[in-house]
Amino acid sequence: MDYTILWLAALVVLIVVEILTMGLTTIWFAGGALAAVIAAGIGAPLVVQIVLFFAVSFALLYFTRPVAVKYFNKDRIRTNAESLVGKQAIVISEVNNLQGIGQVTVGGMEWSARATDNSVQLPTGSVVDIVAINGVKLIVEERKEEN
Repeated sequence: MDYTILWLAALVVLIVVEILTMGLTTIWFAGGALAAVIAAGIGAPLVVQIVLFFAVSFALLYFTRPVAVKYFNKDRIRTNAESLVGKQAIVISEVNNLQGIGQVTVGGMEWSARATDNSVQLPTGSVVDIVAINGVKLIVEERKEEN
């Protein structure tokens, strides 16, 4: 039995899904389906077609996805709280992890804050760098002086 039409149908469906999602989810398998179409076209057995489909799909996924994701996501704009990481904040209430207290202000908004180091206390008025977000708390560290 000739499976060329079946593989062509799979190829078209995978490409349509990729166009609709634009999420780099099925394009790798479309490449595998293309390899299977070629194999079916030259009369390779079904087992070879299936093996080629999976081998090419996973090879494309493994070798090209990291590069593609890097270039497709390079202009991604961080949104909401994620955009605060890397910014400076001012301590408005002493940050003390042992006592579980601390607040900072950044962009005109007040946030609960914790220090990256439990042994460090950050006094009111000090400038800190936001290094991460854990739940609804900003994780901050003492601003390092630039020379």
